[in-house]
Amino acid sequence: MPKTTPLNALHRASGARMVDFGGWDMPVHYGSQVEEHHAVRRDAGMFDVSHMRIVDIEGAGAGAFLRTALANDVARLTQPGKALYSCLLNESAGVVDDLIAYYFRADWYRLVVNAATAAKDLAWLGKLRADSGAAVLIAPRDDLAMIAVQGPNARERVFAAFPHLLAPGRDLKAFTAAVESEWMIARTGYTGEDGFELAMPTALVQDAWKALAAAGVRPAGLGARDTLRLEAGMNLYGQDMDEGTSPLDAGLAWTVDLRQPRDFVGRQALESRGQSSEFFGLLLLDAGGVLRAHQKVATSRGEGEITSGTFSPTLGKSIALARMPRGVAVGDTVQVFVRDKQLAARVVKAPFVRHGKILVE
Repeated sequence: MPKTTPLNALHRASGARMVDFGGWDMPVHYGSQVEEHHAVRRDAGMFDVSHMRIVDIEGAGAGAFLRTALANDVARLTQPGKALYSCLLNESAGVVDDLIAYYFRADWYRLVVNAATAAKDLAWLGKLRADSGAAVLIAPRDDLAMIAVQGPNARERVFAAFPHLLAPGRDLKAFTAAVESEWMIARTGYTGEDGFELAMPTALVQDAWKALAAAGVRPAGLGARDTLRLEAGMNLYGQDMDEGTSPLDAGLAWTVDLRQPRDFVGRQALESRGQSSEFFGLLLLDAGGVLRAHQKVATSRGEGEITSGTFSPTLGKSIALARMPRGVAVGDTVQVFVRDKQLAARVVKAPFVRHGKILVE
């Protein structure tokens, strides 16, 4: 049986279409995926992300432990609440997971990891702790639930629903969080729009969801979340990268800090292997099909493959992320094998859309 979030009953009462997502019973839409997508781009929408796992790393050695465990360098986080995006790598430089790390104190960091990989992540972190002898506590926060509120009007509507968050949240910069009593308010997200990710005690999340709906925030499901993140050029674990993929081959070189002489898990493999593939966006030029994951891509440099693809509601065209041979460049025209046809697509630099603005033509 799939696991359920504390909001499951509300989703079902709202008529959501539910699906099994990584072992969780989650809403894919509440009637119209496209309308939910547009609500986030144009106004404000909310997602139940309580299936994602919050993990606190505590103790005097927390920073040193994470500097070894993560490919990005948490030493860059010097202001309380500051966050960074990073990959958790294995020794072969494959991506165990991608996550956000928040710094609150020298002895307290918070990770938010993916739902489907949470058990694996905890086991890997536990192994790294045992191997290193680090005196840190790895604490899954099963007592907390999360709601993501995204869109150009998201922050205004959050403050209308929760006036007590106005003081800590008003001046938050992007990729920064604050803790207010039992809540965490983070100016992060997975849609390419502004907004917050709110963590709160599980007992409070149903009332929080209702308060946001009363403030005019539209519920949105996994379908809209996927089209939004793809338009924003954001990777999805298990599709765009996995344990067999280096972050350098998944367009995530910017999340790997090789500048400091810091020995982190996977560094030796990263430096010895280097980058073997290009990772770009594709914009379909021909009509008659939709770009989807695993479709083959013919280029002048050899064959590539789409990792994620969809029809973009904002662009009104099909888009994709694809891994292609070295030497493929922005502006190239390639051929995508869509069923029994070859359709032309242009190589572009993602993102396709950010903050409501179309960035490719």
